[in-house]
Amino acid sequence: MSNLDLSVQLAPRNVKGLLLANPIMTASGTFGYGTEYAGIVDAGALGAVVCKGTTLNPRPGNPQPRLTETPAGILNSIGMENIGVDALIREKAPTWAAWNVPVLVNILGCDVDEYAELARRLEGVPGVSGLEVNISCPNIAAGGAEFGASPEDAAAVTRAVKSATSLPVTVKLSPNVTDITAIARAAAEAGADALTVANTLRGMAIDVPRRRPVLGNITGGLSGPAIRPVALYMVYQVAGEVGIPVIGCGGIASATDALEFFMAGASAVQVGSATLTSPRACLDILDGILAFMEEEGATSLSEIVGAAR
Repeated sequence: MSNLDLSVQLAPRNVKGLLLANPIMTASGTFGYGTEYAGIVDAGALGAVVCKGTTLNPRPGNPQPRLTETPAGILNSIGMENIGVDALIREKAPTWAAWNVPVLVNILGCDVDEYAELARRLEGVPGVSGLEVNISCPNIAAGGAEFGASPEDAAAVTRAVKSATSLPVTVKLSPNVTDITAIARAAAEAGADALTVANTLRGMAIDVPRRRPVLGNITGGLSGPAIRPVALYMVYQVAGEVGIPVIGCGGIASATDALEFFMAGASAVQVGSATLTSPRACLDILDGILAFMEEEGATSLSEIVGAAR
């Protein structure tokens, strides 16, 4: 195994770069701040940790219930509950600074200025290796549409964040759009170092006996194996349109799932919902990829990326 090269550079055009020892990342919102899994998962064995979504001020989140199972997936409406960026810098970043794995902070704001301010506050903070920009947040100034719903808004947020930080910036795209490639091109042209494809799909569930929506917020984000074919196709589309790394995300629960995303063109993958039922899912997936490469006689991840294109 020592001869296998699983490293991946996620920010080749950024002066700081974002080098991962392997391509397995945690997805935002499912791994907390990483500290919650201490004693169960060795964070140092991962390629990178992406912490839960972070806003300028603390948020209490949506009303309960916030989570419900669906066939082959889950619906969540957490509502971006988090401690706020200042508490993150004070309470979480010092722990990350002692880790030997990159940590990306997932950020979201209600307007372009908030995204830029988040980037400014996280600039130069020990323990923070990069930013993941969540553009699935409603743009209050534009009447509530998602920033990721239009190329113009996606580009505006990306430019604002890039102008406020020297950190590598990945942009997490929304799948709830007509043409994700247009959004991807806009973010890439605005300076994104990498793209995460994709966030959750909007959905809902109804409690038939009660005749009411199950979730307190009515709608939520669908994740898990149910969305994997959709996310895989979007990765295939985006990887063929942009010249920057693509991070695959959506229903990955096994090494075979991850390999599909690599072969579609992803340079790295994020594991989300699978960690809720199997906390060591990331490590199991990594072991499976190593076994596959040994069986195939592959020595570098680059031999697999895009192989199905």
